[in-house]
Amino acid sequence: MSIFKAYDIRGIVGTELDESLARGIGRGFATLLSPTTVVIGRDMRPHSAALARALTEGLTLQGVNVVDIGMVSTPMCYFANGHLEADASIIITASHNPGEYNGFKLCRANAVPISGATGIQELEQIVLAEKFAPLPDSPGIRTEYDIGAEYRAHIRQFADIKRPLKIAVDYANAMGIAEGEVLKGLIDIDPLFDEYDGSFPNHEANPLVPETYESLTKFVRQGEYDFGIAFDGDADRVGFVDEHGEIISMDMITALIARALLEKEKGVVFYDLRSSKAVKELIEENGGEARMCRVGHAFIKQQMREANAVFAGELSGHYYFRENFFTESAGLAVLYIANLVSQSDKTLSELVQPIRKYVASGEINSKVDHPEAVFEKIREEYSDAHIFELDGLSVEYPDWWFNVRMSNTEPLCRLNLEAPTQAEMAEKRDKGLALLQM
Repeated sequence: MSIFKAYDIRGIVGTELDESLARGIGRGFATLLSPTTVVIGRDMRPHSAALARALTEGLTLQGVNVVDIGMVSTPMCYFANGHLEADASIIITASHNPGEYNGFKLCRANAVPISGATGIQELEQIVLAEKFAPLPDSPGIRTEYDIGAEYRAHIRQFADIKRPLKIAVDYANAMGIAEGEVLKGLIDIDPLFDEYDGSFPNHEANPLVPETYESLTKFVRQGEYDFGIAFDGDADRVGFVDEHGEIISMDMITALIARALLEKEKGVVFYDLRSSKAVKELIEENGGEARMCRVGHAFIKQQMREANAVFAGELSGHYYFRENFFTESAGLAVLYIANLVSQSDKTLSELVQPIRKYVASGEINSKVDHPEAVFEKIREEYSDAHIFELDGLSVEYPDWWFNVRMSNTEPLCRLNLEAPTQAEMAEKRDKGLALLQM
């Protein structure tokens, strides 16, 4: 399977990805975009620095000037791209993948992401065929730039904390350590796993996996905290637990942040189609224009730019802000939740409770060899519903809904379903799964 994916380049270092390929990706990236200046950042993995050097060699060989911002979170790299008015950016990271992986997230100017359909496939062809642009008369130059202070100042301007807060933060030995610098001095923080270690010695850095929260949940329950947070590996996602250590689903956080932003400015808010319909209801109740969007950061960011949207939230824990060039900022997401809790006489669990109107199945994966045939069965079985194909197949009734969509990388079909009660959800979920497995 190619390491050139739908949203980034990612593979196992030593067998699928090495410095020679990184150098070629640098040359290919320069050939693809013809940039003058490219911002380069990297995560804490032990091979990231070497890959960054090789990538830089490829870029400068093609005459591109490289601004090396060092070890940073992915949101910091996005910010640097826009703030420094670069022509493009690349961050070396494999996000939440295990330590043997690494990769590249690519952007054009203004932190516009490059996906498989908007450049990665073309880049793959250039790199594998070595069809690089002719070498210029002189190479580009590499300079170093510390973006940390400017990123922190930018994000911290949105802090509005009215009373002291104490939170537990699970950094997962990863780039949340850099992203979390935004919070220091504003909030009292008790840290977990706050030393960089690209082997992830304590647990996987993935807030979508319940096991990721085990240490954080135990920690919160042993102390008195307003809430807890867990960053993913490159800190473009963040998960939350309430004051009792209970995991809060990401769509509930989307709803809370949307409400806070809409108090300041009315506008468009995007939510991904797996989110509870309570999210749409809350956005509209607070004067916003709720728009459903398909899953995937490249699609969401494009739609946000076209609509000049205030905010977007994804069920995977990505929170996108117009203030950060329509890209993620986990630090800003945490600040908005901190603002809300500090300004309320309610706890975080009490703020979330009114939004938990419905019961969700969570995302359930099933192996499906012939998805079109399965989708046709679903269309027949639910022909009296409102059916649409924004991303996969969505089936809506007045009081319940579900979506089925295929994985980009595996023969798996992902089911998300929501109903008014636990019993109804279980009944309709089981019927849906039976159809998928026929």
